[in-house]
Amino acid sequence: MTSEPQRVAVVGAGAVGCFYGAMLARAGHRVTLIGRPAHVGAIRKQGLRFEGKEFDGYVPLDASTQADAVRGARLVLVCVKSSDSERAAAEIAPFLEPDAIVANLQNGVDNAERIHAVIERPVIPAVVYVATEMAGPGHLKHHGRGELVIGALEAAPAPQADLDRVQRWFGEAGVKVAVSDNVAGELWGKLVVNCAYNAISAISQLPYGRMIGGAGVREAMRDVVVETLAVARASGVRTAPELPDNVYRIAEWMPTQYSSTAQDLQRGRPTEIDHLNGFVVRRGDALGVPVPVNRVLYALVKLIESKGESS
Repeated sequence: MTSEPQRVAVVGAGAVGCFYGAMLARAGHRVTLIGRPAHVGAIRKQGLRFEGKEFDGYVPLDASTQADAVRGARLVLVCVKSSDSERAAAEIAPFLEPDAIVANLQNGVDNAERIHAVIERPVIPAVVYVATEMAGPGHLKHHGRGELVIGALEAAPAPQADLDRVQRWFGEAGVKVAVSDNVAGELWGKLVVNCAYNAISAISQLPYGRMIGGAGVREAMRDVVVETLAVARASGVRTAPELPDNVYRIAEWMPTQYSSTAQDLQRGRPTEIDHLNGFVVRRGDALGVPVPVNRVLYALVKLIESKGESS
């Protein structure tokens, strides 16, 4: 630890929020996780159980169910579900410090803009590459990876000094952070991966390594990638040329990982499918880009989701 310890608030103490909050806490920062009562109660009682390949133990940190726990935080990480972005932003807005750096670590491509519209200050979008799950109240399982890509929005760019601070604080905590001059392309790149994996893993309830070996799955994933990249191009977004080839490698890097959408369906919770394949469907329809495979996957996940809601 070389930087002065900072106060950090994590809004949304799910698997992603708990992982990055725990990494910062282990590096000496004063972290408060804001989440559901079950998680908060368990964390307050004994700390966050962090189960990973390189570390397995309890991480002491603060926890709260209240939005005002962001008071005093120099760094605020928004890790709620994409459908909760505006609500969470409105709840924390009155309590944000004037110099607080706000970063969103969420799936989807438009959360930073949506949060910015509510809190009226720059928001740093972060592309998250980590395999995690919550195994129970206050119990995080880390399966691998953990790097971030951050950048500045054109509409309300964060100061370069803030990007540098976020990169340094995470870097000192063992989290690799790259600063991109094309963060929109990075966000769409992650969306391509999510659209290719999340719905199929959720429908099949299989981890990536087993899922990708199914009959016709690679071809279906290829069609999703082609459609989503076509929508990105029509939106004026530039993505990395090697992205299509890298999509299949995710299953090699994370063979035991279930998608977050699969985990939500397992627990009977609403998914983020509206902001993944559903977002591609809406944007494709608006731009006149055909997206039939994304549409089918979106419809199937919504059907399964509604079955859980009615049971």
